[in-house]
Amino acid sequence: MNDDPAVPETGTYAVDHRDGSVGEVMGCEGGLVQLRPIGGGREWDCPPGSVGDAPAGEVLRLRVRELNRQVQERPR
Repeated sequence: MNDDPAVPETGTYAVDHRDGSVGEVMGCEGGLVQLRPIGGGREWDCPPGSVGDAPAGEVLRLRVRELNRQVQERPR
């Protein structure tokens, strides 16, 4: 649980309003929210004032895209 209500809970999805990127909240370090792209990848830092709840439809779209990518990479 976070002490700062501006910081989303770890494990939830958030949008970085600076560029519209959506990521999973990995934690808060040094006063910055750490986000990771859906499906993995390099984390990035976002000021708490620039992060907000990600729209459920956008999260679903990105998760489906990632699942489709994984299925296509499987050997047949």
